Amino acid sequence: MAHRIEMLGTGNAFLPHGRHHSFALFDGHNIIDAPPTALAGLRRAGHDVAGLRTVFITHVHGDHVFGFPFLLLERKYISDREGQQPLTVVGTPFVKERLTHLCQLAFPGSLDSMLEHITWVMDDEGQLDDGWRWERFEVHHEDAVEPHGYRFEHESGASFVHSGDSGPCETLYEAIERSHLAVLEMGFPDWVPSTHHHKPMDIAALAERCTTPLGITHTYIDDESPFPKLLEDTEPVFPSHVVQLHDGDLIQWNGESWDF
Repeated sequence: MAHRIEMLGTGNAFLPHGRHHSFALFDGHNIIDAPPTALAGLRRAGHDVAGLRTVFITHVHGDHVFGFPFLLLERKYISDREGQQPLTVVGTPFVKERLTHLCQLAFPGSLDSMLEHITWVMDDEGQLDDGWRWERFEVHHEDAVEPHGYRFEHESGASFVHSGDSGPCETLYEAIERSHLAVLEMGFPDWVPSTHHHKPMDIAALAERCTTPLGITHTYIDDESPFPKLLEDTEPVFPSHVVQLHDGDLIQWNGESWDF
C-alpha cells in the first residue's frame, strides 16, 4: 500500500468554519498530536481508534493534546476493551508528565490502567516497526510548551516534515529542505503581532527559498460555509508548490513524490 497522510483536521485553535483542529494520520496507524477534535476526526474518516499505534506529540498546547484522554477512554470502553492493542507515545518527559496530569484531571482514576499500558518513548530519534524513522527537533514557539517538529523518513525513501506550531526558524527549514514534503502551520494572518506562528508572508518567503512542496494546515481561514466569516475566508495566493489543505485531504506517495 502507498504511504498516505490523511488530514483529519486543518484548523487552528479557534476552529474556523468547516475545520477541525489540525490533526494528521499517516499510514493508518500513526497520529501527530491529539487535539480536542481528534476522536471526531477519526470517527468522521471511519478509522478504528484501537488501530492507532503511535502518537507523536509536538507540544502541549490544548489544541494539540486535549483530545488525548478521550482517545484512551474510547479504547478502554469501546474499541479495545481487552487491552490487547499496543500504544506508543513519542514525546519528552515533560509531555509524559502533562498528558498523565491531563488524563487524571479529565477522568480521575479511570485511565490509570491505560496510562500504565502505554510505551513512552522520549528519544530524539527512533524507528517504528513499519519502517518509518523519526527525528525530533526544537522549533520557534513558546518555550513553556517545549515546541518541537518531526521529520519522518521511510526505508522506501519517502520523507516528510511536520512543523507542529512554529514561527520561522532554521532548524525547521533545514529539515524541510532535505524532505519531500512539509506539513506546515499557518496560524495567523499577517496583521496579527505574533512571531510564534507562520503567517502568509512567512510562507511566501519560505516558498521562494525552497522547492519542497508545502501543505498548509493549522490555518485561520474559514473553509466553505453558509455562516458569516469568523476572521477571513479568502486564501492567500502562493506559488504552485504551496497547497492549502482542507479537512479530509489525502496526500499519497507515488514512489518518487507526494501527490495532493
